[in-house]
Amino acid sequence: MKRTKIKVLLSSPETGSDVLVKGWVRTKRGNRNISFIALNDGSTIKNIQVVVDISMFDEALLRDITTGACIAVTGKLVESQGQGQNLEIKAESIELYGKCDAESYPLQKKGHSMEFLREIAHLRPRTNTFGAILRIRHAMAFAIHKYFNEKGFFYLHTPIITGNDAEGAGELFHVTTFDLASVPVNKDGTVDYSGDFFGKPANLTVSGQLEGELGALAIGEIYTFGPTFRAENSNTPRHLAEFWMIEPEMAFYDLTDNMDLAEEFVKYLIRYALDNCSDDLEFLNNMIDKGLLDRLGFVLNNDFIRMTYTEAVKILIDSVRKWEYEVGWGKDLQAEHERYLVEEHFKCPVILTDYPKTI
Repeated sequence: MKRTKIKVLLSSPETGSDVLVKGWVRTKRGNRNISFIALNDGSTIKNIQVVVDISMFDEALLRDITTGACIAVTGKLVESQGQGQNLEIKAESIELYGKCDAESYPLQKKGHSMEFLREIAHLRPRTNTFGAILRIRHAMAFAIHKYFNEKGFFYLHTPIITGNDAEGAGELFHVTTFDLASVPVNKDGTVDYSGDFFGKPANLTVSGQLEGELGALAIGEIYTFGPTFRAENSNTPRHLAEFWMIEPEMAFYDLTDNMDLAEEFVKYLIRYALDNCSDDLEFLNNMIDKGLLDRLGFVLNNDFIRMTYTEAVKILIDSVRKWEYEVGWGKDLQAEHERYLVEEHFKCPVILTDYPKTI
């Protein structure tokens, strides 16, 4: 029999059919006569309940079915007699693929802190939180390609190892084949790269912008989407050592075209997420961030504010707020200023234009 994913089963209107599911046990409970197994295969945040008539199965097998164990279940898909689910599987056969020591398995039916999950990174994808994040990230990556393809853009693959520093910030991860314990140097003390793999300095990319601009000047409209690396020693949510970045580059676009594209793109992704990741978003909204769905809906249903740098500075000065970083024309805006404009003053996304050239 061919395996059916749990996501497909839970959306099936038909009952009474024989099915095969495979997955990992989230919980097992029951009494002397019946066991109820919550099974998850990662296709959805939802589990499917497997009802086991204990008299039909070997006692040793059932004893080995614990939280974290991997099993295959063949049975009949039926309407659930209990609360909490519409469908369940009445088990007819169970195969144990992998045991799991219930005493040492760290994931239990309770909340776990992010700090704790970081210590068991090999298992955290099995949690509801990380499962939801992984599925949403997949959906967003697909939607990014879908959006730009529908707009007639071409996906440009830019190099990960490069000699360019597109941002000019100098915070680079360097790439070398040298033994770092004995790096060759010139007479003036600088590194002698002549014997290195490329014969010159190389680093991990900080941006595909330069290559993207070349592509746009040949085939019109392109986008890059891939890993980016910044050696910025800043432990904030705004700075990551490695992340995936989207960079569209377009010939013949003016500033208004750029803003229109950015707003349309963000709203497209939000709509796609709401339409295709509703269960995962609902979980994150209920358990992680109570205002998540409201914010997404607000961004989707309201126009972005567009204003000049000068207008923004005036609003900040007129607010009579005490800022950690001084506000003034000609000074770059800091995170506290941006957050005030977005979260307090306008309460929606803001696009600022016409920055002073010196910034």
